[in-house]
Amino acid sequence: MFPEQGDAAIPTDQMLGLAPAEKPRSMFRRGLEVFLENKLAVVALGVLIFYVLFCFFGPLLYHGNTTDVQMGEITKPPGAGHPLGTDNDGVDVLGKLMKAGQITLEVGIVSGLLASVIGMLYGAVAGFVGGWIDSVMMRAIDALMSIPIIFALIYLAATRGRTKTVFILAIALTSWFSLTRLTRGDTLTVKVRDYVAACRMMGGRNWRIIARHILPNTIGTTIVNTSLTVANSVFALSVLSYIGLGLQAPNDDWGGMFAAGTSYMDQGYWWMIYPSGVSIVLIIISCNFIGDALRDAFETRLQKR
Repeated sequence: MFPEQGDAAIPTDQMLGLAPAEKPRSMFRRGLEVFLENKLAVVALGVLIFYVLFCFFGPLLYHGNTTDVQMGEITKPPGAGHPLGTDNDGVDVLGKLMKAGQITLEVGIVSGLLASVIGMLYGAVAGFVGGWIDSVMMRAIDALMSIPIIFALIYLAATRGRTKTVFILAIALTSWFSLTRLTRGDTLTVKVRDYVAACRMMGGRNWRIIARHILPNTIGTTIVNTSLTVANSVFALSVLSYIGLGLQAPNDDWGGMFAAGTSYMDQGYWWMIYPSGVSIVLIIISCNFIGDALRDAFETRLQKR
């Protein structure tokens, strides 16, 4: 039975006794739901946010001695005035942990982002252009990946100085190879899609196609890889500091604090070891958990429909 003219405003689904159709969820909302289902990733994100606030805003609230040597305050255990004790120079460990954390997080995050940008652009260009140019570009990646990363970092740190900028560039320039391969694979899949062919037929230039169609469709892989690269960058900086090739004094990072504390391990000065060591482990584990959850969130086959 068809509705009369006066009933035209009544939706057809109500006339038939059907429930109104729900508005489809956006890809961002579905991805967020998948991410929030991973409780470990949510806790890891909270840990990462805590350390960012602790390192960059903590010094505004807590003013501990982080530079001056105070002989009367050497190796004091945690207590009043020094919540995490003092080190072998009488420096407040809590204040030093904040200052060193700033450098560690800056190097890790900036080098991770820089490596992701380089790898994403290089892989997208190689996969889109194809042919012999793609072969040459990927053979160059194969050659670079054959060099042990730790030895490359040691060489760069020993020859180019040990400043924060040098470490950011050194770690970034040795961390983008794996993302290049992943981005190239995504590009090879995306560039044969119909909308890319339509853009090309309408006169779209190659750089426009890469910027408007290729890169946005590989952003999921890039974001996941960035979180993992940040963890690897923090680990690489800590290793270099532990073997004595860290930042030059008076700058220090968590790896340098941990290395200095291990010299007093047999004397029971645990507060010189555990704060920095636990911080390194928590940041690395948190970034890995976040990366795993982001991978699941961007994988549409794992999202609820």
